[in-house]
Amino acid sequence: MDTSLLRVEPNAPEPIYRQIIAQVRRLIASGQLAAGASLPSVRDIAAAHAINPMTVSKAYSLLEAEGLLERQRGKGMVVSAQARRPKPVSERMALIEPGLTALARQAQELELPAERVLRRLEALLNKENA
Repeated sequence: MDTSLLRVEPNAPEPIYRQIIAQVRRLIASGQLAAGASLPSVRDIAAAHAINPMTVSKAYSLLEAEGLLERQRGKGMVVSAQARRPKPVSERMALIEPGLTALARQAQELELPAERVLRRLEALLNKENA
């Protein structure tokens, strides 16, 4: 896994370690990280994103406790064999449901037209895939 697969937003309300956890979960769920795939070292991620190594270590430890990652001597952290991938679309959709709910609530609070929000979301999705 390349460190650029992770996007850290220091100014986001969600703590950085939770951002890392959520992104690694999604990468595993989508099959982009297969069983046995090595993750970048704590130092590499911390240096690439200018964050505290303890933040990355905390994220990795929680993912390990969850059973998604395991430590292997000489290889560092790898995706565990028991982390089933890729997950069905319904399970992957469930991972983004909280964000979609928050987006819908915010759009309603701002009285934004649904069509315009959907067009913007589609443009962002197409931009990410390009």
